[in-house]
Order: sequence, then C-alpha cells, then structure tokens
Amino acid sequence: MRESTSHRTRALGIGVACALALVTPASRAAEPAASPGPLGPVRLSGLVQADWTVLRESSEDEVTPDGEPLNEDRFLVRRARLRATAEHGLVHGALEMEANTVLQPEVRPVNAEASLKWPAERPAYDPTLDQRHVKSPVWLMVTAGLIPTPFGFEAGEGAIRRPYLEATTMTQAFFPGLFDLGARIMGGFSFVSYALGIMNGEPIGQRLFAARDPNKNKDLVFRVGGAGEVAPGVRIDLGMSGLTGRGFRRGRPATTDQIAWRDLDEDGVVDPIELQPLPGSPAEPSASYKRFAIGGDLRVFVQVPVLGELAIRGEVVRASNLDRGLFVADPIAAGYDVRELGWYIGATQEITRWAQAGVRHDRYQPDEDAREREPFAVVPRDLSMSTWSLFAAGRVPHGRLVAQLDLRRNALGRDASGAPTTLADDSFTVRFEARF
Repeated sequence: MRESTSHRTRALGIGVACALALVTPASRAAEPAASPGPLGPVRLSGLVQADWTVLRESSEDEVTPDGEPLNEDRFLVRRARLRATAEHGLVHGALEMEANTVLQPEVRPVNAEASLKWPAERPAYDPTLDQRHVKSPVWLMVTAGLIPTPFGFEAGEGAIRRPYLEATTMTQAFFPGLFDLGARIMGGFSFVSYALGIMNGEPIGQRLFAARDPNKNKDLVFRVGGAGEVAPGVRIDLGMSGLTGRGFRRGRPATTDQIAWRDLDEDGVVDPIELQPLPGSPAEPSASYKRFAIGGDLRVFVQVPVLGELAIRGEVVRASNLDRGLFVADPIAAGYDVRELGWYIGATQEITRWAQAGVRHDRYQPDEDAREREPFAVVPRDLSMSTWSLFAAGRVPHGRLVAQLDLRRNALGRDASGAPTTLADDSFTVRFEARF
C-alpha cells in the first residue's frame, strides 16, 4: 500500500513538472536570475491620477480660432508617472516619465537626475517620499539634471505628496511644470536645511521656451529653512527663498511696406479710396530683462488624538517679471517692471487613516500696476485671481478617491457694456488615484 502511494506521488510530481514546462516559454525558463545594475537594485514606483471634471463653469461646446476645444467637462488622465531610482554608496540616480491627456496624449520626462550624496548610508532626498523623520546630523547632496526648482515649499512638494488636486495659481504662474534643467546643492545640519540651485530659468511647463534656454544667463535660486519639534506632537517647518535671473523677449523681423484693400461697399471692385498703405517696420532685436523673487513658507503639524495629523501651511511670494505660465511677464512691452504678488494658506485634517479633508485659499496678482483706459481717464485694473479649494478624500494604503470644489474669483470676464466683471469659472472635480 505504501509503495503504491509512493508511485502515485512520484507520478503526480512528474505530471506537474511536465505541465509547467509546456506553459513556460523556453526563453523565460532560460533567463538568469535578476541581478542588480551598476547602481544596485532599482526601485520602481509610480502613480496614476485620473480626473473627472464634473462641472467647469467656463467650459463651452466650442473651439478656439486655432481649433482647440473649450470644453472642460470631461474625463482625462491628469498624470501617470513611472519613477525608477537607484543608488550605490555615494551615487544616486532617478528617472521619472509622465504620460497625460491634458491637451493631447503626451509622454515626457519630468525628473531625470544624477547625484552625489554624503554620507553614503543616508537615503537620498526624494520629493516623492515624506522624509520628515529621516535623522542625520550632517548631510550633503549635489544633483544635476531635470529637477524641481528649489524655491519655497510647494514648488518641490511633488504630485504624490500634495493633498490638493493641483498647485496654487501662484506656483503655476511662477514655476509652470515645476521642473527645470540645472544643478543643485542641498544639505542640512541638525534642524537647519539649505538648497542652492543654478537653473536655465525655463521650466518644462513654460509657454515659449519650455525646457530650453534662449539666453546664456542662468537663474540663481535658494532656500534656507529649519524644522523641528517645538512641543510634544507639534512640529514646525519654515523657510525663506530667493531667486534672481534674467528673462528673454523674442525680437521681431523687419516688415516691408504693404497695401491693404477693404471692400467698403462690397461691390468686389477696387476703388482708390478703399486702399490703405501699411508702412513697414524695422527689425526688433531680442532683449533680456531682470527678474527676481523673494518668499517665505511655513508649515505646522499637530498630532490630534484619535483623528490624526492636522497640517497648516502658508506661503507668500513677492516677485518681479517672473510670471512664465499664466500672464507671461513682458516688461519691455509694458514699459515698466511687472510687480507680482502671490500667497496661499490652507489646512488639512486626517480623519483616522481612512479619510482626509482640507481647505485652501490662494490669491495671485499678476500685475499690481495694471491700468485700463475708460472714456475720460486711465484707471487701475484689478487682475487678481483668488480661489477657495475644498476637498475630501477617502484613503486606502495605495490609493485615494478625492472630490474637490474650486470657487474661483477673478475679473477676467466682461459684462454687456465691456466693463470688467467676475468670470464664472467654478469647478467640481473627482480624482481616482492609485500609487504603487
């Protein structure tokens, strides 16, 4: 009986082995065991953020003169990112690719960096991770490539850590796309941290020269901050930032004299009175201009019993000629330096580990000296944009379901008489987010 059972077990084992051999490709079976690369094991991570814009008041079933749709009530992949990082001793490398359908299907790099760090055993700084609890008395990291601009807090927060759907209007104007090409030195001692960067000054979301540099001048950027626990369960993180550099204004080629015909009586016959001379203009060379910014940021973290962490954040930036994403600053055409001011304040509260809610108010003034001509006078014009954002999120270990209401107020609209009025542009968005 025992011999019969032994034969059956052996036969079953042979059958299972034959079945696995049949369903396993020969090339797969012949592959060697995975081995680490030159920088050691590669860590993969990523996220997918799929949005449903349920309502956007400014949305229209129409297209622009160049054929771009004006409808915003739609589904879209806001961002899908795959990030690979590896390090070996003093060397660290990272590459992050993004796909989105914001304007059209697009795949692009958003972060590509090569770094040297010290000490070797300290984890490299990674904007996708929460590193508030990493302890190291002294550390230093030198990085070059496509990196976040080291200014303030929100510009380097990272989409995977941001509780709100998107960055504030101020940050989208000053640092469109958030990432720029350059080099950075960052480090810390005890509770003090610092970052100094030299950047092209043309972020990847910039309108005119995205990820390129039309002039030889570079932007110098810095942030100095401190963080620490000031009381049991209360932590403060504050910093001061600055930026100085030069922007670029593209010139215009020369034009020749021309004659324009306007068929005033619509008879299809050219009459001398309908001809209008258009004089040519000389070429206008390209030019550069100064830009700068100074800002401060503050975050307070409080551990609330039972519920979880309460996080309060705020940031203010005073700038000149820095807008590169919304109202692109052009002081040469304006005839004066364009003064800009932006700020925000917000709070988020964890509701156990399964939910989170928050509110944020941001305001951005792209030109504090803007003027508008009325029938008998030139009067100041308010171009400020402000937004109240309220969100609630349900959370699981590797994902979120977020609903956010944005109440926008700005004077970009016009009433029937042509006077400025508040543009109806509120929106309600639902986001499905998965992280891995």
